Order: sequence, then C-alpha cells, then structure tokens
Amino acid sequence: MRALSVIIRDGVKDPRIDPLFSITKAEVTPDLQFCKVHISTMSGGDSLDRTIEGLKHAEGYIRRELAHSVNLRKTPELQFVPDRSIEYAIEMSKKIDELLSGGPKAKQKEPEDLEEESDDFEPSDADGEES
Repeated sequence: MRALSVIIRDGVKDPRIDPLFSITKAEVTPDLQFCKVHISTMSGGDSLDRTIEGLKHAEGYIRRELAHSVNLRKTPELQFVPDRSIEYAIEMSKKIDELLSGGPKAKQKEPEDLEEESDDFEPSDADGEES
C-alpha cells in the first residue's frame, strides 16, 4: 500500500487524480496474480470516479514501478476499486452533528415541557397495575 501511494503521488502526473486520494485497502490474491486496490478521496462526488479513471490509464506505469520497488515473485495486475467509506463517514458525522445541535427537523424541548412530562408520569408496580 505504501509503495503504491508513493508511486502514484510522486510518479503519476495525471490531472484527473485527486491530490487528496487515499489507498484504504489492498487485497492481493494468494497466487499474486491480482491486487484489488481500494481508492478513496476526501473531495467526494465525481472526483473519485475521475481518480479511478486516471489510475486505470496509468496502470501499466504503476505496475512497472511497483515491480522495481517491491521484491515480489510476480507483480500482480492492479484493479482500482472506488471506496466510498470515507465519504459515507463524513455524511453520517454531519447528520449526527445536526441531530445533536437540534437541526432543522429536531425540535428542542423547553424546560417547561420537560417538567410537564415528568408530572404526567405515573409509576406502576411490577404487575402492570397503576398504584
């Protein structure tokens, strides 16, 4: 993963590749035939699709440089796969922050409302009957 990120960052000059890309996972098959490289970007949107397109275009160069930098029996064929987990985590974090701050859909209860609700509460015993 480190070797791939250095090769892409320093060697590939394709403008389609987002400078804020990240390799989240690299899965190599046991026979070293294929390597599935999961790519994510901080920018989100179609930036990820453009980055994947640029990486696929530069796959031959990246694979050749990987063969020179990593001592492997066989250099795997690279498959770049979009990973939207960072984008999803940012979206969920925004939603949680919105809910905690009493966002547009959440109604904040006033202290008087809370007192009224506590007055309406009538405890019941374990049998389900009111006391």
